[in-house]
Amino acid sequence: MDYDVLVLGGGIIGCAVAYELSKYNLNIAVIEKEFDIADDISFVNTSIVYDGSETSNNVMAGLEYIGNILLEDLCEKFNVPFRRIGSLRVVNDDNGVVKLKEMYERAIRRGIDGVYLIDPDEVYEIEPNINTEVKKGLYSQNVAIVAPYDLAIAYAEVAFDNGVNFRLEEEVLTIQNVTKGFRVVTNKNKFSCKVVINTIANEIYINEKGVVEEKDSEDGINSFKNMSYILLDDNYENKLQRIVTKTFDKDTFVVSTPVLNGGSLIGIKSIEKTSLDDNLQYASKLLKELDKSNINNLFRESYDKDSIVVDDQKIDKGYISVIGTHYGKVTLAPAIAKMLCDTISSNLNCRLKKNFIDKRREFYRFREMDRNEINEVIKLDKRYGKIVCMCNNVSEGEIVDSIRRPLGARTVKGVKRRTGAGFGNCHGAYCNEKIIQILSRELDRKFTDIVDDSKNSNIISGRIKEFKDI
Repeated sequence: MDYDVLVLGGGIIGCAVAYELSKYNLNIAVIEKEFDIADDISFVNTSIVYDGSETSNNVMAGLEYIGNILLEDLCEKFNVPFRRIGSLRVVNDDNGVVKLKEMYERAIRRGIDGVYLIDPDEVYEIEPNINTEVKKGLYSQNVAIVAPYDLAIAYAEVAFDNGVNFRLEEEVLTIQNVTKGFRVVTNKNKFSCKVVINTIANEIYINEKGVVEEKDSEDGINSFKNMSYILLDDNYENKLQRIVTKTFDKDTFVVSTPVLNGGSLIGIKSIEKTSLDDNLQYASKLLKELDKSNINNLFRESYDKDSIVVDDQKIDKGYISVIGTHYGKVTLAPAIAKMLCDTISSNLNCRLKKNFIDKRREFYRFREMDRNEINEVIKLDKRYGKIVCMCNNVSEGEIVDSIRRPLGARTVKGVKRRTGAGFGNCHGAYCNEKIIQILSRELDRKFTDIVDDSKNSNIISGRIKEFKDI
């Protein structure tokens, strides 16, 4: 056997599973088809940590509640940004009041403390900048925000340090049952293993002949493709301090979320595609004096509504799949990982490692340090004294560290997501070329070989012969 366990997919759930399993005496590998792990996470490195009160699905609610508790301890241990800021849902019509009362009663039945049905005066006391009439509000003090990419990287780095093999740029082609396990063929290698954990089962599955096929869209996995986002500058004066959601109808809502490194993220969900003016109009029903000059960035993503299902019907054969996707997958990840780990460790009858290292390697973030701390670091390594990203105060030393760490960055986006460089007001106009230079030097590659985030995304296609240097 090449491996005891193969984890398919290096997203947030795959990394969490790898971390939990790395606590045991198992030979584990993670197979990921992209250049980097956690490619399923938005470039805005802030996600909501739910508490189980907002979903109608009781199973998802239970997993969210567990994940909410686990995440605070994990983030403290791994030095991952986490803030419990609370969330507020507001409505201004009688039908909305009925819905909020149903959510409140559901939270009480589930035993979720810290959820309150509040009157308009209390809403404005909590968030005085809300720009809407309010009939009723639902406040949860449990809801938090977390840096999901930092969390996924931390999961993966600790798993790597405990022996997990991450195989990047490998795409699964076939999975077949063999004696006492599986044979997995990728575009680069052939492996045998006892157990397969498929965390990308919404993309691939095994048919009766054991061959990987694309997943059909008619199995209940339903994504809204029309979630629009507006990223506001930190200097917008009327930003909200908590996660605030205003619902217009069952298919349309606007949500404001503080971003961990400054600014606010405004999400607008609608069945129909919306223009910038439409989105500003929706957002203005929640935020005061908002105009185009406050916008830092715009993008669209899918809004994943349905449940994640852990299918262990084939556990006796050593196959578990995680089917579907969910808007709260960052919250669900630690709970799902714990559940899968308990199942696998019991099934394989394995023991905990005596030398497990449950600590992430140290790193520095200048934007979180005072001047004395910065000067001490520069004494150790002068590269920390060279600022590459002026907007977010990221030094060359931080970028070099992000490349040299376990599972280090190999792309421009990999550097940006690990360090925050290039996500300021200039959108990389000042630092992009410097990041490419550092990657080229550290990876010993030509400028023209450096990619943005994936295969064939080269930033520089060629050079002019007359110049020796770029």
